[in-house]
Amino acid sequence: MAESKKGATITVEQIGSPIRRPAEQRQTLIGLGLNKMHRRRTLEDTPAVRGMIRKVHHLVRVVDES
Repeated sequence: MAESKKGATITVEQIGSPIRRPAEQRQTLIGLGLNKMHRRRTLEDTPAVRGMIRKVHHLVRVVDES
């Protein structure tokens, strides 16, 4: 796996509702700082954050990677 650049960030936006989703997916959204539709968060680009995004990829959209 490629290492991320120092200080790199990634912006994600919630595009799907957590209603009728497993509790694990709801908790992952909260861990990303998302809990309402169309909210955006800029997060540090780490393997842990990438894994969380991958887990709920159908509920979020990557807006910007820098």
